Amino acid sequence: MSNPFPYPVFALPERTLAVTVAETPGAAGAVGHAVFAGEGAEAAGLTSERLAELGFSGAAGQTLLVVGVDGPRVVLVGAGARDDADAHAVRDAAAVFTRAVQDVDAVAFTLPDTVVPTADVAAAAVEGAVLARYVHRIGVDVGTSLSSLTLVASPSDTADAEFGAERGRHQSLAAELARDLAGTPGGILTATRLGQVAIELGQSAGLEVTVVERDELVELRCGGLLGVNLGSDEPPVMIKLVYRPEGEPTGKLALVGKGIMYDAGGLALKPGDAMHATMKNDMTGASNILAAMSVLRALGCTTQVTGFLMCTDNMPSGSALRMGDIIVHRNGMTDEIMNTDAEGRLVMADALVLATEEPVDAIVDIATLTGACMRALGTEIAGLIGNHQGVIAQVKAAAERVDEPVWELPLARRYRKELDSPIADIRNLGGPNAGAIHAALFLEEFVGDTPWGHIDIAGTGESAVADKWRNKGTTGFGTRLLIDLALNFTRP
Repeated sequence: MSNPFPYPVFALPERTLAVTVAETPGAAGAVGHAVFAGEGAEAAGLTSERLAELGFSGAAGQTLLVVGVDGPRVVLVGAGARDDADAHAVRDAAAVFTRAVQDVDAVAFTLPDTVVPTADVAAAAVEGAVLARYVHRIGVDVGTSLSSLTLVASPSDTADAEFGAERGRHQSLAAELARDLAGTPGGILTATRLGQVAIELGQSAGLEVTVVERDELVELRCGGLLGVNLGSDEPPVMIKLVYRPEGEPTGKLALVGKGIMYDAGGLALKPGDAMHATMKNDMTGASNILAAMSVLRALGCTTQVTGFLMCTDNMPSGSALRMGDIIVHRNGMTDEIMNTDAEGRLVMADALVLATEEPVDAIVDIATLTGACMRALGTEIAGLIGNHQGVIAQVKAAAERVDEPVWELPLARRYRKELDSPIADIRNLGGPNAGAIHAALFLEEFVGDTPWGHIDIAGTGESAVADKWRNKGTTGFGTRLLIDLALNFTRP
């Protein structure tokens, strides 16, 4: 279905980025140098004593524009203590640098000498530089994003730096795509339109894409997705993505994403506050999966990955799902609806069942699911819950490598009784406390014995402020995590 005027037609932003590795900055308009605390800046001819006189200590996040030099603008960026220098410090320093030169579209960044492998340093530098300069507006020309980035490295490091830079470029563009999708209003990017976007991306990314529409969803008994969609004029779709590596896969991973294109809360209407304006981001889980899977072939992923994106609006109307209604999920479980604003778990339940039928070695789902998780962990850490420590450990490791932190919450089955219904197999809401755990306990009912992990990104999907490589607005948090997970996945 296409929305009528006044909505503009959604089109994927064209993002091109030239990343090169060289011994010099070349034609860059600005060059950044990371400087560790208490050290000098040899490239700028400044000793540590002179930097101290200028008020520059090398503390993380500091910047100093060096004047009176020929060539490109020179910016020194504090990188903190050398002993603490890891890929995250480099990513942050590169981000601070490119934010400091917003008017320059061609920049260079000197890779610092650290104990971290050069490829990882280069990947992190690209991610920081690119993501910090993310620009996305619909129909408005704003600012200058990066058109080219040169990483300055020694000849002995060139090969490793080029490998890492290419990885960082793909991961950055994927995260930007996720931000684009999650940041587009639901009236423009409908479930149907997202299906069309997936087909467009799949053709170039080597993905098998199937868009499952209403009639087939009925045949598949996807009662959760169909039930949530009852109040919307826009039809629902399930987007199934399959990435198959060349040769025998080293593992099979399923990803399940919540794709609520706009969440008004259904008949349990959300309060009339600023929250409504952010509810376009309630499909962040789905956008993360689509964006992550779009670069798996380019990165040489050896894991077979299947994605299920469950997409619909959650709207109030005369036909909307009611509190007290009972719906039936694909696995035959009946579900008493206690709150129509606890809809994410309903649409994901059907996909989890379908994922177990593939079969796969593990399932990971990702969703802007519960305000309770945001209350517990804030806006920079996602919640992680699962039924298998082998999966949990892999998600944690991926999160650590890409600096998209997660914190494990318990799958406290002692609370499962709070989901009991007197007239159905389960109900979709527990008591007033432990809401993030209740949601995970609900989802666990649909994965059977399959190893499974659940990532709740309700707090991390959007940021109120710009900080380092995180932008204001939709963040794409989870995209690089899923890429890293797929690249390093092993059968648990």
